[in-house]
Amino acid sequence: MNSSLGLTLLARLGFAARGLVYILIGWFAIDAARSGSRPTDNQAALASLVDEPLGRILLGVIAAGLAGYAVWRLLEAFFDPEQRGTTAKGAMDRAGYALSGMTHVGLAIYAARLALRERVRGGAAPGDSNAQDWSAWLMEQWGGTMLVVLVGVILFVVAGVQATKAYKATFTRHLGGDVPAPTYVRTMGRIGYTARAIVFALVGWFFVKAALDSNPNEAGGMGQALRELQAQDYGPVLLGIVALGLLLFGLFSLIEARFRYLKVALPTS
Repeated sequence: MNSSLGLTLLARLGFAARGLVYILIGWFAIDAARSGSRPTDNQAALASLVDEPLGRILLGVIAAGLAGYAVWRLLEAFFDPEQRGTTAKGAMDRAGYALSGMTHVGLAIYAARLALRERVRGGAAPGDSNAQDWSAWLMEQWGGTMLVVLVGVILFVVAGVQATKAYKATFTRHLGGDVPAPTYVRTMGRIGYTARAIVFALVGWFFVKAALDSNPNEAGGMGQALRELQAQDYGPVLLGIVALGLLLFGLFSLIEARFRYLKVALPTS
């Protein structure tokens, strides 16, 4: 098996792993909307597998998949196999790929540590604590407040990209085959990307507010975003709708694992 084919298979495993994580997040969030319990984030969703039968083996597979997905995204960012170019839109796309790659590197490491029985930060939403730690570290640097604001702005941009994908259904272009994607696939993708847009926008606002108030404890991740929805008027309904969207995004990721067109390019000497 050549290296490009191996990376392609790992990337497909990565889409499947990402899908499983989002299905878990959505499932737990739906339960939280129903019962009033505390919603979880992606890291807590992975941690829920630890004590399940064959859970650590599954975590190892997920870690490998997420690592492969991260490598593919980073290759897209730095070697541009899809020729996005250096235009403003192309540069923004590639910056988004880099951010996605780095995020999934961290998630893959977290899954691997769980699989290897290492002690990791627990709780319902460990990603919130990570966001607060990073915000605190950034604020200690020169121009730290602006750096935290910049993180929030980048997340707003990512949310806008997700919303645009939901509106235009451009994600269907990446599905292989000559037959257009079925209506139900487009619907799943649209609802899923809309839910992700809402979550990214909320997380972006948390970073901006943390910077404006000079309080890193106001930063947060997906867990805090879901709790924010839960705390609003008609919170269980809002949380349930977004939770369903995240679950559908997970199912859509499983479809991508099978049918997405992937172009993996390795650097050549």
